[in-house]
Amino acid sequence: MGLIKAITGATGGILADQWKEYFYCEAMDADVLVTKGKKKVSRRSSNKKGDENIITNGSIIAVADGQCMIIVDQGKVVDLCAEPGEYTYDQSTEPSIFDGGRLADNIKEVFGNIGKRFTFGGEAPKDQRIYYFNTKELIGNKYGTPSAVPFRVVDPNVGLDVDISIRCFGEYSYRITNPMLFYTNICGNVDEDYTRDNLDGQLKTELMTALQPAFAKISAMGIRYSALPGHTMELASALNEVLTAKWKDLRGVEIVSFGVSSVKASEEDEEMIKELQRNAAFRNPNMAAAHLVGAQAEAMKAAASNPNAGAAMAFMGMNMAGNAGGANAQTLFQMGQQMQPAPQAAPAQPVAAEWKCSCGSVNTGKFCPECGSPREWKCTCGSVNTGKFCPECGAKKPQ
Repeated sequence: MGLIKAITGATGGILADQWKEYFYCEAMDADVLVTKGKKKVSRRSSNKKGDENIITNGSIIAVADGQCMIIVDQGKVVDLCAEPGEYTYDQSTEPSIFDGGRLADNIKEVFGNIGKRFTFGGEAPKDQRIYYFNTKELIGNKYGTPSAVPFRVVDPNVGLDVDISIRCFGEYSYRITNPMLFYTNICGNVDEDYTRDNLDGQLKTELMTALQPAFAKISAMGIRYSALPGHTMELASALNEVLTAKWKDLRGVEIVSFGVSSVKASEEDEEMIKELQRNAAFRNPNMAAAHLVGAQAEAMKAAASNPNAGAAMAFMGMNMAGNAGGANAQTLFQMGQQMQPAPQAAPAQPVAAEWKCSCGSVNTGKFCPECGSPREWKCTCGSVNTGKFCPECGAKKPQ
């Protein structure tokens, strides 16, 4: 049994008289993942029995954008179509998979493993059903880490490599990419609708579990936790890689996008990172001197604001701040200047060689300023020349 596109199988109005039933699916709500196809008996149909789970040979099945239709015979998937259009159900042909190029790459391989390929053999099947799958991107799935998850912070500029704990919140979206796996392993024969609330809880729990190895892949790229909102594509790819076995290969579901609206580390971890980066910056004597000058200024302000101290205490506070670190600002600035690379002298310009003109004038240019004669040079062959090459032997004029 298989599907034939109605436009290719029609011959004028003759085919219209042979259509027995019309199966279709209304616009699917965002919360509906799978729904059973509805039967609409044509006015011109001669089939008046109306058996709910029998598809009459020659019936028409309509598929809309964002939908994938499967035909189930005796509990087995026997045909699939994800291309929009109208199709004629023909029991005498082999199944024809129309994936529309929007499903998983291995959809035909999966169909060969779990589908039932046969031609119509005489006895009509007793139970045939049509199911429609929502293949649009399912957005608005909120997530949040109930407890902090580990994240590795790497900063090669200061030699930092430490594990911290972060919390993140946001939304993600997913899509059904292999309806046959979803039907076989998740929903099965449903009477009406299979909605997202039956699955989202399990998906969210597994997503939170997969965040830790996904964060490990992101941190290995040198991405800081504060920059995660700008690298959501890399994070979605890392999550898909971690969840492939459970989501893609088992359920036929993949993550489309992963948004991070907020990410924050604990106050203790943030303060530790800032302190380590600040201390690493003080390896530069100029930075250390600037910090010391600021500390001296604060000490003077604090002492001057004391009504019982006065200016003397201000200068004493400045001296205490200057001696607290074992070095003063002037010494640190001198160390910074010594560490600066010495300016390179401009390369010396070569001094042009002097030559004596036939008029007796001694010159350094290409022409004699007295008589205008060009500068002559003597070749190794003995010829005296004025051009760039010797006309006798072809030798080049020496530099």
